Amino acid sequence: MEKIALPTAGLVVVEDNKLLLGYSRNKKAWYLLGGKVDPGENSFQALLREIKEEINLSLAPESLTFYCHISAPAYGEKTNIIMEQDCFFYELKEKIQASSEIEDVRFFDFKTYQKEPIQVPGVVMLYQRLIADGHLQ
Repeated sequence: MEKIALPTAGLVVVEDNKLLLGYSRNKKAWYLLGGKVDPGENSFQALLREIKEEINLSLAPESLTFYCHISAPAYGEKTNIIMEQDCFFYELKEKIQASSEIEDVRFFDFKTYQKEPIQVPGVVMLYQRLIADGHLQ
């Protein structure tokens, strides 16, 4: 079966050795905040739009810093769909709350996330990258 790329963008917020994740109402798992890149958008534009939709936060474009790209099986999609996610660092200073398709937002350390009933492959890969790069312990 031919692999299909699913372009996405993710918000990386690290605080107190924990990563900010959002709980998807639809897929019942903790994900990086962000989402799919729509036609005509780049990952940066998609992230600004998705964060406004998910947690009602208008990000200042200059406050985002590209961190890395993650390729992983797209959780909850057909097995031939590969998530291609550009991840951007953001220093969160605002109070946030879930809205739209996000049920909850919470900070997780990697050990706590690993105890969740579902671990999304791309999130696990991001944790591993953050640990390897010294952003998390």
